[in-house]
Amino acid sequence: MYDNDDLTVLNAEIELDPLDQVGLEDAEDEAAKPDPDVMLVLLESADNQQRMLAARAFCELEDKRAIPHLIRLLTDACPLIRVSAAYGLGRNPHPSAVDPLIAQLQWDWNGYVRKGIVWALGNCRDRRSLEPLVDALRTDVSAVRLWAASALAQMAYVGYEVTVSAIPPLIEGLRRDPVSAVRSNCAWAIGQLCRELPSNIVYATAIDALIEAFVEDGEMGVREDARAAVLKVGDPRGLQVIEDLELEGFL
Repeated sequence: MYDNDDLTVLNAEIELDPLDQVGLEDAEDEAAKPDPDVMLVLLESADNQQRMLAARAFCELEDKRAIPHLIRLLTDACPLIRVSAAYGLGRNPHPSAVDPLIAQLQWDWNGYVRKGIVWALGNCRDRRSLEPLVDALRTDVSAVRLWAASALAQMAYVGYEVTVSAIPPLIEGLRRDPVSAVRSNCAWAIGQLCRELPSNIVYATAIDALIEAFVEDGEMGVREDARAAVLKVGDPRGLQVIEDLELEGFL
């Protein structure tokens, strides 16, 4: 298990987590995006600050030319550059980045970097990501576990066997994780995966877990997220249970 303290190491240097910026550019169309040709040159700069800024630029920009440079920067000595490279690869996912991301996830001491890596691995939508994401959900610090749960929802786009394999660890996280936000993300991810499954034993087990969380979890937020997941799936049995509980004044 990692030490939660490793998430505080960069607090004085990171004003805003790059993951918090993902999608913000859509609401700020008036802001000019960086010039990708300039940023590509800066990715090779000898100056740490310039490399970091260039890597961060590719959290907004989509340009395949940046991928080999960002992969190389995953092993940079500076954690600020590594985390920016990870988020840049999340914005520019590519099969060639999966193995380097997995390798870096296994040894990187910094929680911010690992958090970015699990997000990027989810976006890569590759079956190779399943095992390291499951391991992160089970063993990493809470902030990384939270994003690992969300990343596992992306396995719905990989294939049936991978989707089925992602559900048991998410159910385990929904039932046992001590952090309510992680349990909520597990509920959301289970709902996303269930929408891609046929009505079989795996599907039924996942719905049972969501109903269980809706009824038994001690945190209102988790119960609400489990309820929302069932509603989005539209499972008739789950909907009936929710309706019956609401009529009984459960909520």
